[in-house]
Amino acid sequence: MNIQQLRYVAEVARQGLNVSEAAAALFTSQPGVSKQIRLLEEELGVEVFVRHGKRLVDITEPGRAILAIAERMLRDMTNMRSVGQEFSSEASGRLTIATTHTQARYALPPVVRSFLQRYPGVTLSLHQGNPTQVCEMVLEGEADIAIATEGMDDSAELAVLPCTQWNRCVVVPVGHPLLDEKLLTLEAIARHPIITYDYAFTGRSRINKAFAARSLSPNVVISAIDSDVIKTYVEMGLGIGIVASMAFDPEKDVALRALDAGHLFESSTTRIGIRRNAYLRGYVYAFIEAFAPHLGRRMVDAALSGGGSDPGL
Repeated sequence: MNIQQLRYVAEVARQGLNVSEAAAALFTSQPGVSKQIRLLEEELGVEVFVRHGKRLVDITEPGRAILAIAERMLRDMTNMRSVGQEFSSEASGRLTIATTHTQARYALPPVVRSFLQRYPGVTLSLHQGNPTQVCEMVLEGEADIAIATEGMDDSAELAVLPCTQWNRCVVVPVGHPLLDEKLLTLEAIARHPIITYDYAFTGRSRINKAFAARSLSPNVVISAIDSDVIKTYVEMGLGIGIVASMAFDPEKDVALRALDAGHLFESSTTRIGIRRNAYLRGYVYAFIEAFAPHLGRRMVDAALSGGGSDPGL
């Protein structure tokens, strides 16, 4: 048994049992992959894959257990390399963050700026997606940490830590009748067409829950994943917007006005997700603490190992 064989079985499973695609991803030949998998199966005394002729059609029950161990061993190999890299060069490397548009556009810029000033040798990448996608990026090893509001508690393989709480505002064009309301209410909002986030994004479930609790059916005419897109359509007069309060900038959004809606909706919590038992380089801990000062290294390590308690906010 060797690491190469483990890589082959893991990649074949990742490629949906397509040996040709696995071979291409590994820059090797299809016969070579098939041969090494056969040698591994012979050594273990069980078949990892179910075959129909020359095609792989499923994973056997022992194969699933073997694949889980192989994935874990391959992750440990990656962690070992990271240890060597950190001790040979502690201030250089790469940090990939998977996050949503709202976080990337409004919450992260000051953190990113200060981080790059402190670690000029680190290349930072921001990958954007919906909360489910950013979690998958971390689980697949495409990103080091995920930052999002929704959908972070669905995977037992992620250690999830709360960072910040935030709420919403209603944005309207200058002169809109809602600006004359003495106290903004859900009933008043529901009388107008609404533009807000797609259901998978940025606390949309909190918005729906608030209206449902008052037996109101809001008229959501446009949903989007991007706060700037929402504000653009509000400015065009197509409806009123419900966005994260952090997404309104009075200096830039001069054609709009914001009405605080914190009393109407439950606050939402932005969280960081990290793959359990991941090895984090020193600068990753530094980024996390810069974004959420209460999340020191000991707190993060406790969460990664499955111990400790929810640090709260």
